[in-house]
Order: sequence, then C-alpha cells, then structure tokens
Amino acid sequence: MLFADSGLSDSQISVLLAVWSLTAVVFEVPSGAVADRFSRRSSLVASGVLQALGYAAWVVFPSFWGFAAGFVLWGLGGTLQSGAFEALLYDGLAANGDEEQYGRLNARVGTIELIAQVPVAVVATALFSLGGYRLAGWISVAMCLASSVIALRFPEPERGSEDDDEPGYFATLMTGLRASVPIKRAVIAVALVYAIDAFEEYFTLLAQDWHVPTVWVPMATIGVPLTGAAGAHLAGRLPFRGWVLFASGVLLVVAAWLAVPFAIILLGLFYGLYRFVLVHVETELQHRIATDARATVTSVAAIGSEFVAFAVYGMWVLGTAFAVAVLVLAIAVVVRRQ
Repeated sequence: MLFADSGLSDSQISVLLAVWSLTAVVFEVPSGAVADRFSRRSSLVASGVLQALGYAAWVVFPSFWGFAAGFVLWGLGGTLQSGAFEALLYDGLAANGDEEQYGRLNARVGTIELIAQVPVAVVATALFSLGGYRLAGWISVAMCLASSVIALRFPEPERGSEDDDEPGYFATLMTGLRASVPIKRAVIAVALVYAIDAFEEYFTLLAQDWHVPTVWVPMATIGVPLTGAAGAHLAGRLPFRGWVLFASGVLLVVAAWLAVPFAIILLGLFYGLYRFVLVHVETELQHRIATDARATVTSVAAIGSEFVAFAVYGMWVLGTAFAVAVLVLAIAVVVRRQ
C-alpha cells in the first residue's frame, strides 16, 4: 500500500519485488555458507539490523529508488536468516536427540509467526490513523532491531572442532552444494512451494482491488494469517496429502473470479491449505539433510524459490490473482509427482 500510495504502478511494484528476489538469488547460498562456517546466531542478529535499515530507507526516501535500496537491504537480511534459523532449530533439537520433533516444532513456529500478524494488523491500523506510513515505518525499524536483541540470546550448539582442520568457507559452501544433489526432489519441492509465499506481498493490494477502503485493509485481511496459522498448526498433527495444494489453487481461482470483499475469506482458506503443505515439505527436507552444511542446503532450496518467485511477480503483472492461481495449480501438479 505504501508503494501504491506513493504513486508507483503495479508494474513498478513488481519490479521492486523482483529486485528483492534478485538480491536473494545473488546472496542466498553464500550467506547460508557463512552461517554454517561461522555462526548461525550471528547471522540472525545481522538479519534484523539489515532489515531495520531497509525500512528506514523506505521512510526517509519514499520513492522508487528509496524503496529499491530498502529491498536490497531487506534482501540481504533475509538471506542471512534463511537457512540459518532452520539449521539452528534442527541442530539444537538433534543435540538432545529430539530431531524427530522438528516437524511439530516447525509447525508451532509457523503458527506463532502468523498469529502474531493479528495484533500487528490492529496496531498497524492505529499507527496509520495516528501518523500514517512514517510512524508505522519507524515502529517497524524498532521491531527489527528488537528481534536482533532477542536473537542474541538464542543458544547455539557447537559444531565440529575449533582446530586448524575445520573446513573453510569455500569448503563449507561446496559441501552444502554437493549435499543438495542426492536429495534434489526434496529441495525442488521446497523451492516450488515456498515460492508461492511471494504472493502474500500482494494480499493488501488485492483487498484494495476488491473494494476494501485503505484504512480498513489491515483489519479486513486479519483472517488470512489466522487461517494460515491453523493450516501450519494442523501440519504438525496431520499427514501430507498431495491434493491439498491443488485444492488451495482452486480456492484462489474462485476468489479471483469473484473479486469482491467476501472473496478475502476464500483467500484465507487458500493460504491455510498452502501453509499446511509448506510445513510438510520444509520438514521433509530437514530430515533428509545429512551434513553439517545444513544452512547451505536449505539456502539452495531458498534460491530456487526466488527464481520461481519471479514467475509469481510476472503472473501478477499479466493477470493478477487469477494468473497466480494458475501457477499454483501447476506447482501442485509437479509437487504431487515428486
């Protein structure tokens, strides 16, 4: 909404999102190797700082180039977080012999992450009414910095020895790349499914297109993360079914066809089913990784998702939500065959 209200067109907004993805394409795997070679906790700390700087750029320079600079900083921060968090969580469980609990804990993390968007939506509505985008932007900067402070307290299990025989950065990078080949099916599944999450960036624009007033958009879309949280939660308790992702695509087709405020309910159902599938494919990948370069392997899947995300952005420009729904259906067919 900030971009649209600053005078940017849908095409310009998609270019900005492509810049975001391109940054991830360039730095995703190298940053994963940094986390594996040095410290995953430090990577998370740096991630919050860079994202804070990105939001600050948006507030200070609310123009196409200011937004682009912010997305580059956010993209760098995102690559440091991607892979590092999953690896830190999985290895922390494995250190205690509890790696089989990863799926349920990952589902719980996803659930909490989505539920947190509900109070954030309420606060965003209040902040927008009180101080517009500027106030909301500076509060976002503060929250990102707070996340870095919290990350400092995360425990990090020791990996390997500290002697001179410890693999260097490039050796770690190559180990992660080689380890991705035998489990390519799981890597491809995560890359395809995770890429769909790029569509979430358009949810507020969809609400506007479906005739919801700007000030009420955060409240109107509050149910979307709630259904997403429900889907993530159920993923920790129910087995995966190949038809689930296809069903989510069908719901999105219907929502795009209706294009009315009521369709936001169908958008939420689509997102809930999608998050259910995402938890399952991410968990399967972590169980299949058999190397210390866990963050690097996870980043390989993430970089694949960035390439597919370009297709999401392109579909939005070509045909908005309906075109994206067709892409979701195509991904569902491929994932079911993996």
